[in-house]
Amino acid sequence: MGVLAGLLAVLLVGAVHLPVPGGPWPGRGGGELSGFTIGFVPAGAGGDRADFATEWGGVDFASRVWEGAAPGGGYRVGLKVNVLRGPGLTDLAALRAFLADYHEIDPGTWDLDPFEHGTSPGCHGGGRAFWLEEPGLAVSLWLDPRRFGEPDLLTTAHEIRRKP
Repeated sequence: MGVLAGLLAVLLVGAVHLPVPGGPWPGRGGGELSGFTIGFVPAGAGGDRADFATEWGGVDFASRVWEGAAPGGGYRVGLKVNVLRGPGLTDLAALRAFLADYHEIDPGTWDLDPFEHGTSPGCHGGGRAFWLEEPGLAVSLWLDPRRFGEPDLLTTAHEIRRKP
């Protein structure tokens, strides 16, 4: 087999496993978190997983964090998923304002792009994605942008689904 044919075979085999938003993914799942199934965790996000429950600004957080050993020692978070519940999360604008305050980001300079999570409106950019599942219920996630790109972020987001 020539080099070009071998490369083509590798590309075609790899293409069989490309994720499709809303479709099946043969990779590692992240289990269930507060009524949602995390269907995909990117390889390299970290092998250690921890759950937390917190409250901030009148919003309850159910959080799951993946971390792993960092080069040079210590640990580094690769992925964090939050399920947020609170009466102030009335629409996407309110969710965005809440998250800007929570993450101490200037809302005027927070560069985000819109996306749809099923029928739910959302935003993504800079390693963060979030959407309003319904008034009072939202999901946000952070995927380390030093190691993962926006396609990884959106694949991970689309594979987080509310349990029926």
